Amino acid sequence: MKPLPLFLLAAATASTLHAAPWAQWRGPEFNGTSPETNLPSEWSASKGIQWSTPLPGPSGATPAVWGDSIFVTSPDSNKNLLLLCISRKDGKVRWQRQVSEGGNIDKGKGNMASPSPVTDGKAVYALFGTGDIAAFDFEGNPLWKRSLAADYGRFAMMWIYGSSPLLLDGKLYLQIIQRSPAPADYPGVAGSGGDRESFLLALNAADGKVLWKKNRPTEARLESMESYASLVPHTGTDGKLQLLCVGANCVSGHDPADGSELWRGFGLNRKDGEWMRIVTTPVSAAGLAIACGPKQEPVLAFRTDLRGDISEKGLAWSFDEKQTPDVCTPSFYKGKLFVLNGDKQTLTCLDPKTGEKKWQGNLGEKVVIRSSPSLADDKLYVINEKNTVFVCSTGDEFKILATIPMGGADGTRASIAISDGNLFIRTTEALHCIGSR
Repeated sequence: MKPLPLFLLAAATASTLHAAPWAQWRGPEFNGTSPETNLPSEWSASKGIQWSTPLPGPSGATPAVWGDSIFVTSPDSNKNLLLLCISRKDGKVRWQRQVSEGGNIDKGKGNMASPSPVTDGKAVYALFGTGDIAAFDFEGNPLWKRSLAADYGRFAMMWIYGSSPLLLDGKLYLQIIQRSPAPADYPGVAGSGGDRESFLLALNAADGKVLWKKNRPTEARLESMESYASLVPHTGTDGKLQLLCVGANCVSGHDPADGSELWRGFGLNRKDGEWMRIVTTPVSAAGLAIACGPKQEPVLAFRTDLRGDISEKGLAWSFDEKQTPDVCTPSFYKGKLFVLNGDKQTLTCLDPKTGEKKWQGNLGEKVVIRSSPSLADDKLYVINEKNTVFVCSTGDEFKILATIPMGGADGTRASIAISDGNLFIRTTEALHCIGSR
């Protein structure tokens, strides 16, 4: 048996010694799932909610949870960008730190606090759409801070930068896949237009210093050059670790040692449109790299043991039913791939090895979903923009177990975090702790 890569060994150890933390936006398995059990399937305002903590402002960032500490990012009423540490025990704010002064900008339902924080149990790292990134210990003491915008220019994203950092083996991996030249009317870019590079970046988590920077060239045009996805780790059939990156009409695999590109697969945007950005993060499942195109373009699965342009020779399967996600990232759980079309509220279960459809069903409430499904304990949890949580079975047929309104103002886009018997649900106004612990 081959030894586990360090990042999987760490996740497995955490799952064995204590309940799995939700340390990154896609959880301990990097695919929207957790090994947690004994999770709630129903709750209400009078039963099952342990506490609710008001937050300074809205954000699409998913909470990071480790032990008794919960980390959330948020703007405040003065447009400052904040990192908060909340007590798991009672929901009280332990500390709050300002990372950027007056830097928040809103566009649509997004803002500069969209990237999710990440933690390794010792430090927590917060990145914002301003390009400000900072590290703190669990007591809130600052460790380091830097401005990526000062180093590489302000991020050129029409709907504001939203990629979350990936933390592996003491390194922070970031993708900045953006438009060039930068339009002067883009949020946060005014006064600093001009050419931009799309690139991958590795920082030393201990001090924030750059380990490597690798450009990612593209022939995409205008908004299609942009990506709101995040990097994820992938181990292919050859046993080697890769970083999966999606954006600018393709998915690519990169060597984490130096960011060099190993392969690239096209076909995510057959229309080759100029206004087709990609939002969904790729998924590592069944030894394949799975990525979704924009605006109901296909879901594609690629082999990752090849090199160069693998658009044809590496394509394992394609799912093209117009029931594919534009925003919601798929989840891989117990040998099944769960794909959610948030615009049509349609959930599909696929065989990740072949792309075969196992079942499909509609959630029933005609409200847009922009969060991504979180799965554990044979249940799928997802929340729509009007704060209704859907709990579905992950079994052999489509089944809704519960539909639970959380109340409050609409606009929720954060995915649900799962850790140690609890669900952590962020709405536009508050963080809620659900469960019996």
